[in-house]
Amino acid sequence: MFKGIDISSSGLVAQRQRMNTIAGNIASVNVSHDPNSGESPFYRRLVTFQADTQSLGQERSGVGVKYKVEIDTDSELRKTYTPGHPHADQDGLVTYPNIDVTTEFVNALEAGRAYEANISAMDITKEMFTTSLRILA
Repeated sequence: MFKGIDISSSGLVAQRQRMNTIAGNIASVNVSHDPNSGESPFYRRLVTFQADTQSLGQERSGVGVKYKVEIDTDSELRKTYTPGHPHADQDGLVTYPNIDVTTEFVNALEAGRAYEANISAMDITKEMFTTSLRILA
């Protein structure tokens, strides 16, 4: 029973991180430089998931989900002609991140539904446990 809850809770944590990353992308759509590095352009962040196979051998936990935040350097950055901008190059072009707000919103909807699915799985697991206790009592 607890394995099911462990798996669902790791999915909740992973989807929450995905939502935080998407929110950061949307907030940074018009940022010309990465605030952490100062001079390099801001790139879109992506969250990738994989099975948590390290917990396979442990008796008390399930195979959950691991996540990793990656930087999308494959997409081309957006260039806008703004000659007066402090980050403009010699041609007057300012480099902005490769973020499409529509795609980010769709990804946020998908992450929200996955979060809800994990909550439903936890509720069903809890309901099965409660029913089992009623049968045994």
